[in-house]
Amino acid sequence: MHQLRTGPRQSFRRSTAALVGALLATSALAACGPSITSGDPTPSGAATPGDTTAAPDPNTLQAPTEASPSGEITIWDRSGDLFKVFDAVIKDFNAKYPDIKVNHEAVDIDAKLQNTLITGTDVPDGVFLDDAKVAGFSQYLWNLNDVLKPYTADIAQQKLDVNSLDGGIYGVPFDLDPGLLYYNATALEKAGVDATKIGTYDDLIEAAKQYKAKVPDSAPIHLEQSAFLGQLQLEMYASQLGTSIADEKGQLRLDSPEYKRILTWLDTVQKEKLGTRAEYLSPSDIKPLDSAKEVFYPWAIWFDFAPQQLLPKTKGDWRAMPLPAWTPGGARSGAMGGSSFALPKDGKNSQLAWLFYQFLMFDPLGYQAVWGPNEVYPDGLNTSIPSYEPAADPAKPLFGPVEALGGQDLWATAVDAGSQIPGGAPIPAWWAGAVDYLGNNIQLMLDGKMTPDQVIEQSTKDIQKNLVDRQ
Repeated sequence: MHQLRTGPRQSFRRSTAALVGALLATSALAACGPSITSGDPTPSGAATPGDTTAAPDPNTLQAPTEASPSGEITIWDRSGDLFKVFDAVIKDFNAKYPDIKVNHEAVDIDAKLQNTLITGTDVPDGVFLDDAKVAGFSQYLWNLNDVLKPYTADIAQQKLDVNSLDGGIYGVPFDLDPGLLYYNATALEKAGVDATKIGTYDDLIEAAKQYKAKVPDSAPIHLEQSAFLGQLQLEMYASQLGTSIADEKGQLRLDSPEYKRILTWLDTVQKEKLGTRAEYLSPSDIKPLDSAKEVFYPWAIWFDFAPQQLLPKTKGDWRAMPLPAWTPGGARSGAMGGSSFALPKDGKNSQLAWLFYQFLMFDPLGYQAVWGPNEVYPDGLNTSIPSYEPAADPAKPLFGPVEALGGQDLWATAVDAGSQIPGGAPIPAWWAGAVDYLGNNIQLMLDGKMTPDQVIEQSTKDIQKNLVDRQ
């Protein structure tokens, strides 16, 4: 079987330290931004004498007007399988735009982008960027309101929201990473537990109790032991409830009934010994997963990497459904992770780079080449779905059934879940720094050393003092 990997989600598992450092650093970037040039010969985009027409906003990117634009662009992506996928699409792009040369470079973006934006030297025209970083780098990025206007009504609201700040949109939305409940259908059926009856998180606890009664040495529900990923998963749960750690103005809103509900549920899973405490897909996680001791995994769609590659004994036993709801009739999914494409203002040909991303995300030839069967992913890229709703058509799957999920049509399940994700808010530049407080305190709660109320109270105090107030 083809060696499927997780593409853009690699950064969450293998570059946590780099992400923390970069996000913390971006809060200081605004004071030393580069000069802005719009290509308008009139300084600051001011109107010429006698011109009563309002001048374009010099911070807002405009699409090229030429019938056949030409030039050379530099695009930065991370190395890996997803780089190869994007690289293969260039030939299709050049069939439409033969006079645009694409220099596609594999770059350690976490290590290189910040200094490149500060110095304004050799700045790329486009760059692949975690959603968590867009707001922090927005001072250096084009506002994409105008070029995205024809598509915004058809882009998942959550992806627009995380890329938006002060009325501007600073990233071309790429993937949508809906949360799903993965479950070992074979093991549950053997134990007489009907997973299809799980509709709420209370139902999930009840199903876990039923399984544990039949398999006493099991701990059925995954509890994340990484402080970073635990906080990321917490935000997935919060996304379901229409909230997040900060609002659209960057104000902390952790002290809320929604976060108390989530933390209390996690605390209950631990106290009732219904959870396997392990770091995502570490050896201590894989062993109970592959021995059917851990049978419920509420996580982003990209968990499907595990049954495809890491669980030889239970491969084919797993299935996915939308997440349980927090209340009957509530949203059955939340966002967990994600990436977008940003266009730096100091890029020499950002207008042409926009055409590349426009093709990649909004042209059927582009998004079919990304998510559909290709040389890298013969069955299609199934670790995310498009954030552009016409591309995420439930009746027109871009990737095929997943053999490791018993041949399940994961596309239909994920598209349904993705359609239920509530809108969101920009991810604050201090988000990763909050792991030192909120992420660590969640782990202390799971150790039995803090209560949910204490996690909220202490984390709010520390994040406000050490992160929010210092911006």
